[in-house]
Amino acid sequence: MTALKVLGLDIDKLAGGRHGHYVIEDAARVHPRTRRAFRWVNWILGVEVLVGFSAIVIALVLETRGTPVGFAVWFRGVVVLLMTLTLFFFAWRAGQGYYWGYQRLRLFSQIFPVITLVVATIPGLYPYWMVVEQIIFAVLMIGIADFLTSDHMRDAYPSPKRLAERPRS
Repeated sequence: MTALKVLGLDIDKLAGGRHGHYVIEDAARVHPRTRRAFRWVNWILGVEVLVGFSAIVIALVLETRGTPVGFAVWFRGVVVLLMTLTLFFFAWRAGQGYYWGYQRLRLFSQIFPVITLVVATIPGLYPYWMVVEQIIFAVLMIGIADFLTSDHMRDAYPSPKRLAERPRS
């Protein structure tokens, strides 16, 4: 795999740290179950983008009709949309076999639903429609986490540390 460089910066090293260039075996990367998992992950991320974009459109429509939605709604809408686009980047690199991409995508898909649901329970912070959007977002993220934490995916993407601990034959 070729390292991704933008303006002279090694993005894989920047995002993945010391294991930024660690790539899983090709057999695991092209395995039908791995490819199917990433197809589903990308579809779910696409729905996430649609949900995030819809939240911004709803806020825009409400504002233009004279109903103020507040800073929290705008902030969350924009941040969630940008965050979801970042997750697409992680999924793309993971699909190319980069462990760091898989690791980050799996981590965020497990953490974001918890944060989203906790924030959604803060009384009065968001209007009802935004709380529903947050619940939908969280459920979709849990779906991504489910695909990424399957036995097959964890075996396909062994951590460099786990590989070093394996007994050699």
